Amino acid sequence: MRTVKPTTAALATALTMAAAGAAGIAAGRLASDAALKASPGRPLPTEPRLTVHATAAGQVTLTRALASQRPGVYGLDGDRGHAVVGPLLTGAPHTADTVVRRLERVTRGTLEPGDKVWFTPALHTGDPGAALGLDHADVDVPGELGALPAWFVPGDRDTWVIAVHGLGATREHPMNVMRFLRGLEIPVLALAYRGDPGAPRSRDGLHHLGETEWRDLDAAVRFAVRHGAESVVLHGWSTGATMALRAAEHSALRDRICGLVLDSPVLDWQTTLRALATARRTPDALLPLAVRAAQGRTGLGADGVRGATDPARIRVPTLVVHGPDDTVAPWGPSRRLAARHPGLVTLRTVHGASHGAMWNADPSAYEEALRRFLTPLM
Repeated sequence: MRTVKPTTAALATALTMAAAGAAGIAAGRLASDAALKASPGRPLPTEPRLTVHATAAGQVTLTRALASQRPGVYGLDGDRGHAVVGPLLTGAPHTADTVVRRLERVTRGTLEPGDKVWFTPALHTGDPGAALGLDHADVDVPGELGALPAWFVPGDRDTWVIAVHGLGATREHPMNVMRFLRGLEIPVLALAYRGDPGAPRSRDGLHHLGETEWRDLDAAVRFAVRHGAESVVLHGWSTGATMALRAAEHSALRDRICGLVLDSPVLDWQTTLRALATARRTPDALLPLAVRAAQGRTGLGADGVRGATDPARIRVPTLVVHGPDDTVAPWGPSRRLAARHPGLVTLRTVHGASHGAMWNADPSAYEEALRRFLTPLM
């Protein structure tokens, strides 16, 4: 019996295909890192780096870009410091490739010409005492991976708000609304969850886009009930909103969850992953590989939108704050969520706001919508 041996050409072809396959897998993994390894407190790849061209009393000149022309108030972050900028000063002298915004304050470090900076929704740095002058306690929430640091701002009501940030942010982000909530006498618990500074890492070191992190939010619900909360409202941004949805569905204490506030919710993780990978200049042909790599690395399911918007899964009043200019989490699923739950889900549409920055575009309108939503729940 004659044994047929592969020809040199066939062997070379097989090796080439194997190498190409391995390279594709590696490229997919690298592309998926844009979402799965998003660093807390660092900009998402969709956020452009801008240059500080000049500073003067009460104003800063920045590179002209869509980001630098957003309406509202933002943090301006960089490696040398953090500042807060307000609206565009259209009457201030500037060149064709720059814009001038009101400089509200420098909160940390310095802001100098030549600095590379980026916009962030987080206006405040430090803790609620240093940043806002609010009495607060540093507490540890027992989680399944270890102690989760949190800030607790006390209030007189027995309904608490548990605030949880999303991609690229830290628990400093919820401080945007903390003074407003304190004015309503609502206790606030702002949580750091797995992967955050001071919190345990996930076992694989990856961000699961809320699909496992929700268990840390569940631990915060247990902590709140154990310390006197009769009911809780979960206020989540980005993947923090995903965590809120999952906790409201799966928590053993879901009957204590009386409301949800979902800001820029990630309801379609595949689209979000593609957006972040594209912002890292991943070729279109590799985007399906990035999705498959994310599924293989994290076990994420493929039915994120269908599961999140299933009418049977929303049982409590829900306020969704989102808009069409969010390039990270698509607005369409939020509209469908509201359409499938008339009377239970309220959608507030915000134009001109980037991901996680619905408050920044118009703080007073955001807080008024929040006041109207929360008042019946208190």
